[in-house]
Amino acid sequence: MKLKHIILTALAAAFAFQMPVQAQNTPRPEYPRPQFERSEWVNLNGTWSYTFDFGRSGTDRSLQESTNLGGEITVPFCPESRLSGVAHTDFINTIWYQRTLSIPGDWKDRLIILHFGAVDYAATIYIDGKEVTTHYGSGSSFAVDITRYVTPGTEANLVLCVDDNIRSDRQPVGKQSQEFYSSGCCYTRVTGIWQTVWMEPVAVNGLKQVSAVPDIDQQQLVITPEFYHENPSNTLTVEMFDGKKAVASKTVKCGNHSTVVLPVKNPKLWSPESPFLYDLTYTVKDADGHVIDRISSYTGMRKVHVADGYFYLNNRPYFQRLVLDQGFYPEGIWTAPSDEALKHDIEMSKAVGFNGARLHQKVFEERYYYWADRLGYITWGEQGNWGMDVNNEEAARNFISEWAEIVMRDRNHPALVTWTPFNETWGCSGTGVYARMMRDVYFLTKAIDPTRPINDASGDGHILTDIWSVHDYSREKDVLIKNHTFTAGVEPFRNQAKKKFLDTYNGQPYMLDEFGGLPWIKESDRSSSWGYGSNIDSIEEFYRILEDQVDAIMACKHITGYCYTQITDVEQEKNGIYEYDRTPKFDTERLRSIFAKIPSAIADPQDLSDWK
Repeated sequence: MKLKHIILTALAAAFAFQMPVQAQNTPRPEYPRPQFERSEWVNLNGTWSYTFDFGRSGTDRSLQESTNLGGEITVPFCPESRLSGVAHTDFINTIWYQRTLSIPGDWKDRLIILHFGAVDYAATIYIDGKEVTTHYGSGSSFAVDITRYVTPGTEANLVLCVDDNIRSDRQPVGKQSQEFYSSGCCYTRVTGIWQTVWMEPVAVNGLKQVSAVPDIDQQQLVITPEFYHENPSNTLTVEMFDGKKAVASKTVKCGNHSTVVLPVKNPKLWSPESPFLYDLTYTVKDADGHVIDRISSYTGMRKVHVADGYFYLNNRPYFQRLVLDQGFYPEGIWTAPSDEALKHDIEMSKAVGFNGARLHQKVFEERYYYWADRLGYITWGEQGNWGMDVNNEEAARNFISEWAEIVMRDRNHPALVTWTPFNETWGCSGTGVYARMMRDVYFLTKAIDPTRPINDASGDGHILTDIWSVHDYSREKDVLIKNHTFTAGVEPFRNQAKKKFLDTYNGQPYMLDEFGGLPWIKESDRSSSWGYGSNIDSIEEFYRILEDQVDAIMACKHITGYCYTQITDVEQEKNGIYEYDRTPKFDTERLRSIFAKIPSAIADPQDLSDWK
């Protein structure tokens, strides 16, 4: 018995070493930024105090100095969600959060960085009653250097005030309902913190971020680093691994002007069919050779581009079989209940024949992209522009600043193949604000990330675009074929043809990036739910209509990709392939035989010379 006790104690100690205490009882305990990971960090998810401030009088009442706001909320879940423990679904124009920060004593002489995965919308941070900064955004991540406000080995009081006015027409809202109830294709609102909050110590001369661009044509990986503070006496070493085998390494002096070029001979290419990833290690050393910063990362060697009317992956035409994914969850709304739930969403999508997703009207968290990278699943990155007036200059300014942060954060993920900042800008007018904003967003995106095509406005509204996207929910096969068959000298189908100030088609890849939306609704839900078109009563009729639609796309030789609406039901919108709780509605293999009828690789690109 004594020996057994010793063995059990040793096993328990080993398990505790592998599973930190915070991971056992903290919601969403996984590292939130897996492509730029440090070993030393503190997850700040869990119980915070909070209070609503409907009169926006909190500052007058000195709530920024409060050490307990009265209520309890579970971060990172928004107060509208059940997982937050609050479930207040009426409009919340202001909410205050509070918690104590315990700063480890061994963080002395390092920068102390406070990270927020996402806070919707205007977040003002206070430390011990002192205002630190304000960040504006509905889904972009941001970090705050709080070094001067805290002391290692002591505690500090963190207070966050969040303003969220989704009826202002000045901020991105996405699919949050601007009416009291969820209605149409808009759903329960999201206010305040909705992604992981965390803290880490970083060397003063540590690495702040990198741009890692794969170049398969020249068989190299090009890395541009940025440091918190430059010190040319320090060195940066970048190592690249295939499993445990080192395949490349280079050391340069630390400078924001430095470029690290790693030769990658005969690279293993990333694709949905073979999602191979190389591991990367970034190591910063001081002049004496001591390690002062080390980051674990990864990359996928792949190339995307558009030419001759086609989308190319690794220099081969590639047909994108996408599904619309809105990223809503019954218990967490915008926040997945677990990391496993993010992974499962991708797995169930691949199971029915999709090779990727258009991430719709929401900025998805980095953990989602991590699983897309690992599992082989192409994605389109989108911002939730609905709810903002696209003809208003202040709204444009708010959108552009957040969009730049989104592109900077996610540009290194191989699974992300297209930027699509806007969706269905039906209210665009010829005032000049809209056209100027679209051009600004296009050129800003290209300046930050020249490696990906841009679909400026999904569903037409095009001003300057690399992909020509249209939406068509016609159910009949012959109508779809008629709408999307090209005729020489005639401009192809578009959703906003009467708006003459928009751009005209110029030979871009033509994609039907919303179609389907077929309702399959239980009898008990039909009075309060909807899909595109009348409900389908027979399961065989559902399969027939769906296959007719995919056959129509196959018949339209100029369509180079599609996006089916949608992967799951969302609240009252019941046109998903799966139920809202992710249980299957249909036969998985039968769906796969339909959606995957069009192969990913296109052997013979069509001649699109008529449209050049």
